[in-house]
Amino acid sequence: MEIVRNYDSPIGTLLLRATESGLASISFADGPAAPSALDPADCSLDRIISDTEKWLDVYFSGSVPDFTPQLAVRTTVFRAEIYDILLRIPYGQTRTYGEIAADMAAVRGIPRMSARAVGSAVGHNPVPIIIPCHRVIGADGGLTGYSGGLEKKEFLLRLEKII
Repeated sequence: MEIVRNYDSPIGTLLLRATESGLASISFADGPAAPSALDPADCSLDRIISDTEKWLDVYFSGSVPDFTPQLAVRTTVFRAEIYDILLRIPYGQTRTYGEIAADMAAVRGIPRMSARAVGSAVGHNPVPIIIPCHRVIGADGGLTGYSGGLEKKEFLLRLEKII
């Protein structure tokens, strides 16, 4: 079973999708999308979505959430390792693709990792904001691609007082 619910945020409507295992994705909606019907007997899905909404409420209020909603990201091993590194980027700080590549090389016990490979994994992040891919910047400190658009990335970085 799966549920999709709209979340109205300062950067537009977000579509939250949960499965029995946890939050599967957050996507940026260009227009309104009807939430899925929820079987009242399935409280676990409602809890996952409610926890995600609480996390987002805390985050968009300008505070640091003290928990992470249960995630159920279906991805490759490589991308999952990158997402684990992203989750360790502290609120209010950034990392470059090169720095993450160096971290990934250390995790894998190899001398080097491609920053482009990291960029590809970051670009496929199914749970933006919670897995903070917006905190990843270019080597020159400039803002680079973001699934919701650079204006949303800039908003999130300003919210965290990074820029």
